[in-house]
Amino acid sequence: MIYLKFVGIFITVILALVSNFISDLIPMHLISAGVFAMILGMFFHKFIIKSSDIEYGLKFVAKKILKFSIILMGFTLSFSQVFYVGKYSLIVMVFTLVAAFGGGYLLGKLFKMDWKLSGLISAGTGICGGSAIAAIAPTIEAEDKFVAYAISATFIFDILMVILFPIMGKKLGMSDLGFGLWAGTAINDTSSVVAAGYAFSDLAGKFSTIVKLTRTLSIIPVVLIFGYIHQREKIRMNISSNEKIKVSIKSIFPWFIIFFLLMVLVRSLCDAFLVGRFITSEMIGNMSNVISTVSKFLMVMALGAIGLLTDFKKVMKSGFKPMLHGFIISALVVVVAYVVQLMIGQV
Repeated sequence: MIYLKFVGIFITVILALVSNFISDLIPMHLISAGVFAMILGMFFHKFIIKSSDIEYGLKFVAKKILKFSIILMGFTLSFSQVFYVGKYSLIVMVFTLVAAFGGGYLLGKLFKMDWKLSGLISAGTGICGGSAIAAIAPTIEAEDKFVAYAISATFIFDILMVILFPIMGKKLGMSDLGFGLWAGTAINDTSSVVAAGYAFSDLAGKFSTIVKLTRTLSIIPVVLIFGYIHQREKIRMNISSNEKIKVSIKSIFPWFIIFFLLMVLVRSLCDAFLVGRFITSEMIGNMSNVISTVSKFLMVMALGAIGLLTDFKKVMKSGFKPMLHGFIISALVVVVAYVVQLMIGQV
């Protein structure tokens, strides 16, 4: 029945509202609403009516709404932020991304993990937690249980870092800018970055947020690379070893990323040409906050849908190794970020 398809969507709206309410109760938003939505979704998975129509609504949210939320996220960024943050933060980000994906690849091989799960964990650790995992998952056609496990593997470390980072920063005698750079490049989820940054100081909080938003732009090349790898794997699995492998850019390109970039461009143009002439920077900021709120809510809905579509028992069958994988890579990124900052004199 058609109305059951809307029931699936409505369930994710309720789940997102409840998850946001619970997250707001946690001091400094230590755990994001998306994590609660996914966990609650997995808990209620077995209670959901086994209806293909309801499942259709859930899959619509998990796939279509998810991509739309990422597109909206583009307006919260601008190309000018990259230049504002400066060359030092970009240098640190390059090294942390290499550490996350290089180390993740080696650990994945060592632990004999599925490359999709390993890649999602590395993306969540190296870029921006759930947002990066959510962006890459549809590109490589990752199973819902992989998405759930990857987010679980990264958010536990984030909770620890929100508490430990400000303490370590003060013990190490870091400056506000140095700590902001460290938190913005080494902590995964945006909410955790903001919580840790402002726990250190207001200036560190502002700087860490800018670094974190700029770091989000790396989603674009990473999605393209993963799309290429996925396409090659699909071809390799279906042809003989003597045949030449050809990869179609058209087939691997995640077109929603184009709209994401367009939103970034729109924000950049607004900042460059409209502010001061037709509108104020405060108006742009308010608009960005509204769009950001909508984007985050839709993403929480999507993560809730993924949870509802995921059998927790199947996730547990993945074992302890993926969780260890996430912890090791997260720790590696923290150390690499600090060492690089020491080398360039930005602590």
